[in-house]
Amino acid sequence: MERRIFGIETEYGITYVPHGLGPVSAEDAARILFKPVVNTWRSTNVFLPNGSRLYLDVGSHPEYATAECATPRDLIAQDKAGERLFADLVNQAQDHLEYTGYDGSIYLFKNNVDSAGNSFGSHENYMLERKVEFAPLVRSLIPFLVTRQIMVGAGKTHPQGPEQWGTTTIGRPAEPSYSFSQRADYIWEAASTATTRSRPLVNTRDEPHADSTKYRRLHVINGDSNMSEATTLLKICSTDLVLRMIEDHFPLKNFEIKDTATALRVVSHDLTGRQRFTLADGSERNALEMQRHYHASAQKYVAAHGAHHEDVEYVLDLWGRALEAVETGNYSAVDTELDWAIKKKLLDSYIARGARGYDDPRIQQLDLAYHDIDPDRGVFNVLARAGRARRVLDPDLIERATVQPPETRAKLRGRFIQAARRTGEQFTVDWVHLRLNAKPHLNVVCQDPFDAENEAVDRLIETLGQSPQVGWPAPFI
Repeated sequence: MERRIFGIETEYGITYVPHGLGPVSAEDAARILFKPVVNTWRSTNVFLPNGSRLYLDVGSHPEYATAECATPRDLIAQDKAGERLFADLVNQAQDHLEYTGYDGSIYLFKNNVDSAGNSFGSHENYMLERKVEFAPLVRSLIPFLVTRQIMVGAGKTHPQGPEQWGTTTIGRPAEPSYSFSQRADYIWEAASTATTRSRPLVNTRDEPHADSTKYRRLHVINGDSNMSEATTLLKICSTDLVLRMIEDHFPLKNFEIKDTATALRVVSHDLTGRQRFTLADGSERNALEMQRHYHASAQKYVAAHGAHHEDVEYVLDLWGRALEAVETGNYSAVDTELDWAIKKKLLDSYIARGARGYDDPRIQQLDLAYHDIDPDRGVFNVLARAGRARRVLDPDLIERATVQPPETRAKLRGRFIQAARRTGEQFTVDWVHLRLNAKPHLNVVCQDPFDAENEAVDRLIETLGQSPQVGWPAPFI
């Protein structure tokens, strides 16, 4: 597939820490967080002028779905823009709390597990051509998804032994430890239509949000939420390269895994990458062996077909350095780029200065604070400002992405939303449809996610007395 549409959906953890006056529940904290959204949009489920969707998901999880993007860099900008938009909402919620007499703090975390052991996700979306055989593609992709966590996991401390974890003990060491992934312990099967009760790596529900005769959406739900732009770039681009190889029937070994849940946990909790697990044919492999194969194959594929975007060379290099770091145990070549390595370096430095270990409450707090999205307080953001976490994008590009959509169908949605808001017209939008509520016959269907120009949308905007080319507004919050 020459072109691909990408998207990321991120669920955030929310908590309120009281300093004096009593506690605020997560539900109430989320309600306060979304108060400006409701005041402006009369809903907790809205599409924004930058083409994204912002909403309050089940379980009081604030969620941000990026606009559909045609390049990995646009996707990273959109993903980080979500952090900035939510950080603005946190600041407004803080002002509201202070005005009403509360002196505690609301925190929003871009992580995947809360203190009660509940897991929430980061979902990746990749558009596929309908002609691709979906079931064989998923089977071929699963082993890559199981083992890629040694590169792109967010990292997690485990303060307790397996007796504390009930039925999720597969692969867990008995001592306090550190793992590659936050999400791996909560995934139970390879592929299904489920998302909560029996979480799979791939959700197979067929919702393309596009012309269903041409396209299908691959919905990957086992990945960790990443703070590092470099890690997100590696996660998306390496997966895209493997998809391209599968789609083009490029030769890859058959690594079909016997027990997906066991393999996920084995890989996550083995920082050496060498612990073996059983494949469907009865043989055994480890994560390093499998990822070495995918990496070498991707290098050959790019050599034969060329780089399809500007970051392919960097991604292949970082991929190789990540595998070398895991194999040697020397993380210095990746500890400013990969989340799990950045965080581990930080935590280990505190342990070296006297913290008890990964079960020390201070280390647990620091682990969580790494994912705090506050631009001033969040530990990752502090490290980035100090040059200890590499940036991929100019921060101005991220700021622009809070209001400006990428050059895809999202641009049409954004233009329509801002035009309708300026005229005060009530409207309804989703990923495909644009409609003026008072004129339901003026309903435009945008089936092509690559289409940034559309005459029907121009005419719809002109009925509002607006120019089809409307300038981008200030942030909505």
